[in-house]
Amino acid sequence: MKKKIALYPGTFDPITNGHFDIIERALSLFDEVIIAVADSQEKKPMFTLTQRIDMVKSATKHLENVKVFGFNNLTVEFAHTHEATILIRGLRAVSDFEYELQLGYVNNSLDDTIETVYLMPKLKHAFISSSIVRNLLKFQAKTQHLLPKEVQEIIGTSCI
Repeated sequence: MKKKIALYPGTFDPITNGHFDIIERALSLFDEVIIAVADSQEKKPMFTLTQRIDMVKSATKHLENVKVFGFNNLTVEFAHTHEATILIRGLRAVSDFEYELQLGYVNNSLDDTIETVYLMPKLKHAFISSSIVRNLLKFQAKTQHLLPKEVQEIIGTSCI
């Protein structure tokens, strides 16, 4: 039987507890989860691609069947490269739904063998977004309740 490989693409600028919750839950559904950290220079990320990959690897190092890669091509092309047929996307609120639905349709129009699965984070993580974390970091506000501890350590204690 062929392994069910899921790809979880995103900017992860930085990876949050909400992202981590989605990763853990995806692992209970699929044989392997590949976390694809997008270069996304058009989003002007706070952290470099290398820093973001390092954060994701640190936060997930204890999880089996997780791989982490950076990418700068179309998600469906990257999925093909890694034999992933499922894309994981997180939905926090109704406001995420329209964008994510369009993205799912675009990806499926590029390759109809790719399925998108939408997962909701647990309610306690539903308000967390990378943009909220970045804003808090700019003001050196508390973020340890929003980030995996390994990520908080990488970012530094000056943000606590």
